[in-house]
Amino acid sequence: MSAVIASRYPAEYESIAPSLPGQNQPWLQQLRSEALQAFSATGFPSPREEEWRYTNVSGIEKKLFSVPASQVASDVSADLLKAYQLPDAWSVVLVNGRFSAELSALSGLPDGVSVLSLADALVGANVGAKNFSPLLETHLGRAVNNAEHGFVAFNTAWFSDGLFVHVPPKQVLAKPIQLLHIVTQADALAITRNIIIVDESAQASVVETFVGTDNAYLTAAVTEVFVGQNADLTLYKMQSESEKAYHFGGIYIKQERDARFTHHNFAFGGLLARSDIHADLDHASECVLNGLYLGVKRQHIDNHTRINHLKPYGISRETYKGVLDDKARGVFQGRVIVAEDAQKTDSQMNNRNLLLSVDAEVDTKPQLEIYADDVKCGHGVTVGQLDDKSVFYLQSRCIDEETARNMLTFAFANEMVDKISIKSLHDNVLEQVLARFPQQGVDKEWL
Repeated sequence: MSAVIASRYPAEYESIAPSLPGQNQPWLQQLRSEALQAFSATGFPSPREEEWRYTNVSGIEKKLFSVPASQVASDVSADLLKAYQLPDAWSVVLVNGRFSAELSALSGLPDGVSVLSLADALVGANVGAKNFSPLLETHLGRAVNNAEHGFVAFNTAWFSDGLFVHVPPKQVLAKPIQLLHIVTQADALAITRNIIIVDESAQASVVETFVGTDNAYLTAAVTEVFVGQNADLTLYKMQSESEKAYHFGGIYIKQERDARFTHHNFAFGGLLARSDIHADLDHASECVLNGLYLGVKRQHIDNHTRINHLKPYGISRETYKGVLDDKARGVFQGRVIVAEDAQKTDSQMNNRNLLLSVDAEVDTKPQLEIYADDVKCGHGVTVGQLDDKSVFYLQSRCIDEETARNMLTFAFANEMVDKISIKSLHDNVLEQVLARFPQQGVDKEWL
C-alpha cells in the first residue's frame, strides 16, 4: 500500500470526527477509536490476504476520496429518483451518504415499527418518544468486528449515516422498506452503516439500491442484520453504481433459532465492486443466498459469501450466476463452514458462469469446511460459453445465430431475476439486465 495514501485517511479523521453522529456516547466513541486504530495499522485489504487474492483495491488507494460536507437533495434529478425509488415501498434516501428527509417516503408505518436515519437514531439517542441508544449499543458492531478486514474498520470509524430498522415481535410488514443510496458528487466518499433488527416471529422485506451519477467515487456500506427466533427477513441488493465508481458492500447476518433469511444480490455496476455476505446460523435456521453478476468492458465484480452453520439442523441454499463479456472479470468465493456441533446440516452451493468473450475471465473458489460427521453438503461450479447444441436447435427453428445467442444469454440470467417477488423491483432489475447486453431478437414481454 502507498504510504502517502495509507496515512491520509487517519490524518484527516480529526477534522471530520466532531461531525460524526453519536460522538456524545462513550460506547460509540470507543468502537470508533478501536476501528480507527485497526485501519491505521492495516489499511485497505491487500491481494496478499487469502480472501482478497483475486481483487486488488490499489485503484482506490490512488484516489483522494473525501466525505462531502453535506447532502444536497437538489442534486438528485427527478428522473433518477423516479427510475429507482420503488413506488410500493417505504423508502429512506441517502444522498452522498447522508439522509434526505425531503426525498424519503416514510408515512404510514405501522405502530411500533422504526425506520429512520441511523444518524437520527444516534444523535441525542431520542427520536420522538423513543430512546434507541440501548438497542444500538447492543447491536452496532455485533454482527461483524473490525478484525474482519480493513473496509469494515474503515466503515466503523468513518460512517456518518445509514438506515436503522427495527421490526417488533410478530409484526408482519405489508410492503418492503427501501434504502436508496445515491451518489452525485465526483470523488465523494459515501460511507454508510445500516442496522436491521427483525424480532421474534416478525416478517419483513428490505431493498438496498446503490446508484450514482457518471462520476468516480467510493461507496463503502456495511449492513448488520439480526433475525430473531422464528422471524423471516428477505433482503434484496441491487448495485448499479457508475461505471467509474468503486463499491464495497458488506452484509453480516446473525440468525437465531428457526430464523429464515433470504438474500438476492444483483451486481451490475462499478468499475470495481466487492460484495461480502456472511451469515451465522443457529439451531434449525434457514439461509438462502441468490446472486447475479453481470460484467462488461473492464469491470471487476467480486462476490464473497460465508455461511457458518453453528448449530444442528440448519439448512442453506446458495445459487450464484455470472455473465461476463468484453474484458470483464468476475470472482466468486463461496465458503460453507459446518461446526462440530452442527449435526444434521443440509447445505448446497452452486456457481454457474457464462463467458461471452474470449477475453472475459472468472475466478471461482467454492469451499466446504465440515467438522461434523452427520451432514449433507455439496457444491458445484461451471464455467463455459453458450452451448452450441442449444444455439443450433434455435437456428433449426428459423432463428438467426445472433438472436439465438441473445435469447439463451437472457434466459440464463433471467432465472435469477424471476426470483424477485416485488414487481417494481423485478421490472427495475430486468431493465438493468436488458441495458447491458444486446437486445436484438429479445422481447421484454418474454422475460
